[in-house]
Amino acid sequence: MFTLVHLDTPPPEALKAQVLQMVVDYLTDISPVSLTPSNPLYPLYQYVVGYEVHLYLQRMEAGQPGYPRLLLALDAEDFSQVLGFALYLPYLDDPEACALLYLAVRAERRRQGIGGALVTRMVAAHPHAQVACVASKAPFFEAQGFHPLNAHGPQVVLNTRREASRGTLAVQDLEPIFQSTEVRQIHAYLLQQHGRHAMGEAERQRDRLLDQLARQAQAYVRERTTRLH
Repeated sequence: MFTLVHLDTPPPEALKAQVLQMVVDYLTDISPVSLTPSNPLYPLYQYVVGYEVHLYLQRMEAGQPGYPRLLLALDAEDFSQVLGFALYLPYLDDPEACALLYLAVRAERRRQGIGGALVTRMVAAHPHAQVACVASKAPFFEAQGFHPLNAHGPQVVLNTRREASRGTLAVQDLEPIFQSTEVRQIHAYLLQQHGRHAMGEAERQRDRLLDQLARQAQAYVRERTTRLH
């Protein structure tokens, strides 16, 4: 059993640490890049996505439009244990709309309705909800009442309505993270560990994966919109 908690201020450190650990552990599942641990770039993306989520959690502020919101699924018998989370952004100028940023459930607690419950609670608060995910994850969101709108890079864009909100999202700029000293240090360490040739191949592998995911996203949207019409 689990219980849901809806936060509009940063979570306590113990719960925040569990959320960030899940981001690191399930990077392949939640990142649009979908790198696997076999790719030498994997630790770099673990840091970047983890730090991005950290910044979103820091930005949470009650009553401020467009600030991040967090839904936690906690163990009903031990509220100190996070079983899953949904991090989303309300639109700045459209109170009904939001965009889901990240959704994760502990591996051993999946297929127990936690992910669906988190999404349902988010949509109850913001009925005009949008999500972008790789094609393999899209059927889950369709089962939650989302409709595929289009393909954007490696992801399918889905919405609870037949059109996107015209509002504005205050998304986190990732460029400063990628340009940070920490990322340069991690890249230098990986280059020393694996060698220039292996790192170059890792980048080419990532790019091939993104191209493959983009083709899958386009095919999914084409197939679903054809079926619907």
